[in-house]
Amino acid sequence: ASLRSRPGAVGRPPDDRARRSGGAFRPRRWGAARRTVNAASLLLDGLPLPFSPGQTIMEAATVAGIFIPHLCHHPEFKPQGSCKLCTVKANGRYVSACTMPAKDGMEVENNSPDLNDKRRTLLQMLFVEGNHFCPSCEKSGNCLLQALAYELEMLTPHFTQFYPDRPVDASHPDVLLDFNRCVLCELCVRASRDVDRKNVFALSGRGIGKHLIVNAESGRLADTGFSLSDKAAHVCPVGVILEKRQGFKEPIGCRRYDLQPIGMQVGQRPGSEEGC
Repeated sequence: ASLRSRPGAVGRPPDDRARRSGGAFRPRRWGAARRTVNAASLLLDGLPLPFSPGQTIMEAATVAGIFIPHLCHHPEFKPQGSCKLCTVKANGRYVSACTMPAKDGMEVENNSPDLNDKRRTLLQMLFVEGNHFCPSCEKSGNCLLQALAYELEMLTPHFTQFYPDRPVDASHPDVLLDFNRCVLCELCVRASRDVDRKNVFALSGRGIGKHLIVNAESGRLADTGFSLSDKAAHVCPVGVILEKRQGFKEPIGCRRYDLQPIGMQVGQRPGSEEGC
C-alpha cells in the first residue's frame, strides 16, 4: 500500500533526494550563522553562533536563522522540553536545545545523521500514537508534525499503530476538539494557564495512558470559559483544536508548509508567507 493509503502517512510522496544521492542520507543545511562581532559565541555545526546572555541554544539559533527541529517549543512561552525533537549534542552530551542555556565556547551538533535518525524515530512514534492520517485532516499543510516529517524525510510510520480511540468533543459552538491527534506538547495547557488565565486544559494519566483533558466536571469544552479569541485556541501544532465552519476554506497546496519547507521558515510567523 502507498503512503497515501496508510494511517500515519504524511499526505504526499517524499522527494527523491535519497535516491539521487545513491541512498546515502545527506542532511539539508538548515541555514548558516551570521558572522557578527560578539563577546560570547558558540560553535553550531562548526560555525560561530553569537548569542546574548540568557539565551538558550534554540533562541540563539532562531535569531541567526538556523533551524532546529521542534514541536513543543513556542517563543512566547517558557521552555518545556517535552517533545525532545530539538535534541542536540552540546560538548558531546545530548541536551534539549530549547532548555539548554548557550555558553561561550560550547560546541554544538545539530544537523547530523545521528541526530536526525533519532528525530525521525521520535516522529515515527508520534505518528503511531495518534490518528495522524494527513490526507483527510483539515490541518494538513499547516501541521507542524507533518512538516517535520517532510523535513526529516520520514518515509513510513515504521511502528504498529497502538493509540486508543479517544473522544471527539463538538460541544463548543465555535471549536471542535479531536483528542486522537494530541502529541502531548502542552502548548494549549500552557497558553490557557499562563496567557488566558483560564486553565481549560490539562494532562491526565501516566506513561502511554497520558492524555489531554478538559478541566470541567463534565469534561466538555462547552462547560468552560474557553473562547475562540483565547491564545490556547491558536497554538496547537497538529489537528486537535479546530475552528468550526472553516474546514478546507484555505485550499490544500496554498497552506503554510505547502508553500515553503519548515526548515526555510526560521523566525517567520504564521501568515507572513505569501499565499497562492
